[in-house]
Amino acid sequence: MRTLIFALFFGYLSVISGQAIASAEGIHLDDVEVDLADKASLQRGAKTFVNYCLSCHAASFMRYNRMAKDLDLSDDQVKENLMFASEKIGDTMTIAMRAEDAKKWFGVTPPDLSVISRSRGTAWLNTYLQTFFIDDAKAVGTNNAVFKDVGMPHILWEQQGYLHHDEETGHLTQVKEGTLSTYDYNVMVADLVNFLAYVGEPSKIQRLELGKWVLLYLFLFFLVAYPMKKAFWRDIH
Repeated sequence: MRTLIFALFFGYLSVISGQAIASAEGIHLDDVEVDLADKASLQRGAKTFVNYCLSCHAASFMRYNRMAKDLDLSDDQVKENLMFASEKIGDTMTIAMRAEDAKKWFGVTPPDLSVISRSRGTAWLNTYLQTFFIDDAKAVGTNNAVFKDVGMPHILWEQQGYLHHDEETGHLTQVKEGTLSTYDYNVMVADLVNFLAYVGEPSKIQRLELGKWVLLYLFLFFLVAYPMKKAFWRDIH
């Protein structure tokens, strides 16, 4: 129990510190609604993750069959739509790219995203995915307003298009449109962040579902226990 408390405490501190650093740099973090009960959003986020993120970033704490169960998908649906190599349904979401190759190509090994939502926070992730901008000085051609000099290219550039960053004001303006409207791109990012929040704490879905039954039990128990308490203490009071 003590270990769990410390883990939660330091996880909370890491989220707060990430937000504080962003605020100190004058960056406004746009919050996003996380709804783990929205299975359609989680399914769309999973599709975006495996298509655009999983080639470089693993989520090695998550198994495909666990994801299938939590997201109301059959094993066959996961195999057909979310598994593109030789993985088995019971495997974790790892990548084939070797760490040494990734470091040589990107300058740093891409992090595992299993708990990125807990370490960075969902507001940070949402803002990060929306603030890539053109930077010809970088090898990948882009930079990021939240994560300066990041080695990751703008993997969703086709959907969002390209932005220009005004260094004096910090404003981002669209210079090339993508295949999605601003609204649709925001929804795509929100679904991806929602999925990453689920991956960071998959048991939360079960806790939320169990919580309402616990509250109902406590209410019914109160209806029985309170009259019993009054009867037992009648002579004393």
